[in-house]
Amino acid sequence: MEGVDMRVAVAFWLFGLINNLFYVVLLSAALDLVGPLIPKATVLLSSIIPGLLTKLIVPHLLYLIPYSVRTIVLATLSTSGMLVVALSSSTNISAKLAGIVLANISSGAGEVNFLALTHFYSDESLAGWSSGTGGAGLLGAGVYALATTGLGFSVRSTLLASAVVPLGMVAAYFLLLPLGPLTVAKGTGPAYESVPRDGYEDEDTMNDSRTGLLGDDDHHGSSAFATKPRPNLLATLRTNFRRTLPLLRPYMLPLFLVYTAEYTLNQGVLPTVLFQLEGTPFNEYRAFYPTYSFIYQAGVFVSRSSLPFLRIRQLYTPAMLQVANLALLTIQALTPFIPSVWIVFGIVFWEGLLGGLVYVSTYAAVREEVPEEEREFSLGAVTVSDSAGIFVAGLLGVVMETQLCSWQVGHGIDKCRRL
Repeated sequence: MEGVDMRVAVAFWLFGLINNLFYVVLLSAALDLVGPLIPKATVLLSSIIPGLLTKLIVPHLLYLIPYSVRTIVLATLSTSGMLVVALSSSTNISAKLAGIVLANISSGAGEVNFLALTHFYSDESLAGWSSGTGGAGLLGAGVYALATTGLGFSVRSTLLASAVVPLGMVAAYFLLLPLGPLTVAKGTGPAYESVPRDGYEDEDTMNDSRTGLLGDDDHHGSSAFATKPRPNLLATLRTNFRRTLPLLRPYMLPLFLVYTAEYTLNQGVLPTVLFQLEGTPFNEYRAFYPTYSFIYQAGVFVSRSSLPFLRIRQLYTPAMLQVANLALLTIQALTPFIPSVWIVFGIVFWEGLLGGLVYVSTYAAVREEVPEEEREFSLGAVTVSDSAGIFVAGLLGVVMETQLCSWQVGHGIDKCRRL
């Protein structure tokens, strides 16, 4: 496309892909990591609680750390977490969950960090990030299903092979991403011509503590900035809380709703939506769960890659449709009425489309509608809503999977016990 800076687009695509890849792989591996008797939402909770806490805290503190240092720390945490998961013994569930926690602190902080970073770049940064996160779902779920189900690799080998991936995040930042906009934000260096803005803030505005998330990257420091005192932390937290309130209804609530519905469906309901193996493409019941994950992620990838071509303005409509998907497949788990698994595949793909569309449209709306001086903070702050939705979904999922499976067993259907 004319005027698109491909270095920016590819760098942010890689950021989104790598930041979210382990999260998807770990959710796809949930059954293998904890076994059939422990609800898969246990892995979801272990993934999302540290991410949620991270997103609640880091938007108010990240301004203390340069973007370059953040990127290195994020990559280190991701690799360390995956290695802990992969190298733990099959019976040591606690160690596996600890590794999941470590990896997802990185993922949560990474989402805040890189979405805030899009503020300094043109629209292809958000499009690249969103498409990359969708690609992480497709690649993570697809490769895991192929490696462990199709090719017969062990879970440990598959996870170990993926532990080197975060190096790509570091390479994308230091070798691919143009760092000029960060220099401009510090009041040094030439303008970055490919950034289409309503108008640049002046230097005083850009250096104001309200932007909050920028580090000390790539500048040699003007004396004015270098001697500027840090704002009082408690005062900053109070100010940032007030700045978050206007974001709740238009952006955060619909994102919360869509994530609550889709992750409750994925982790609490879909593990119990099973069919007789005859008439399905599977030879074992274990194959249903990773296949659902892959199809869902395919829908997410398509919709998260749609930003240059499709936008929705009414965010609550797809959120309510997602709640309807949850209700529909919950009824299917209780009283089966859908005649074929292929119809469920279509519903799961539609579910992924809705979730990805709300995600990308929400952040596009923030970029367009939030005042320039509030945009960097807002992009990071809104990320807490999807993690909050996933957290609530994890709590619901633990209960729903257990109760739905018990219902099925009590009515003579034991497929959920044969995973």
